[in-house]
Amino acid sequence: MIDQIKEHIAKAESFQSTSNEAIEAFRIEYLGKKGLLNQFFAAFKNVPNEQKKEFGQTVNTLKKTAEEKVSSLKAAIENQQEVKGVYGDLSRPGEPIAIGARHPISIVKNQIIDIFSRIGFNVSEGPEIEDDWHNFTALNLPEYHPARDMQDTFFIQTNPDILLRTHTSSVQVRYMESNKPPIRTISPGRVYRNEAISARSHCFFHQVEGLYI
Repeated sequence: MIDQIKEHIAKAESFQSTSNEAIEAFRIEYLGKKGLLNQFFAAFKNVPNEQKKEFGQTVNTLKKTAEEKVSSLKAAIENQQEVKGVYGDLSRPGEPIAIGARHPISIVKNQIIDIFSRIGFNVSEGPEIEDDWHNFTALNLPEYHPARDMQDTFFIQTNPDILLRTHTSSVQVRYMESNKPPIRTISPGRVYRNEAISARSHCFFHQVEGLYI
């Protein structure tokens, strides 16, 4: 009978399944009230005295093997279900990522650019931190013009000839310096005025200027 128990130990060690039903059937076969272990324990009284120690140790080994096998297989199934619950089916194609909406100012600016591009205008850009020449002098704004007043313009204190551009006309000046007619260009961008912030105005706003030569 000891050899028979050892065969069941080998069978329990080799048992593998990912089915809860099969694992439960295995548990009932070995550990249930009418299972093989209870049958072997019941047969203990009929075992010769010289074999009782080996018989008892072998039955306990079978019990431990069956319990550990059931526990490990159930844990493996639970871990697999947990991973699927967190990540879902990893073989499915990915879902598109929502990128949000355009800002209303960007929408209007792009519409203006699209309209002018259809009639041959390109888009020119320039720096927002500008020098006095491109922002004022090249546009025929004399030295004491009101537009140069400190209350209207953000000057860089460390250099009075450097300022935040007050219009995108400075971009047109730069464009004419490096391009010859015919010229069809628009200059969209942010401009800055030293004004009080209110519900109707801000110290910087957006402007689109066009140049056609």
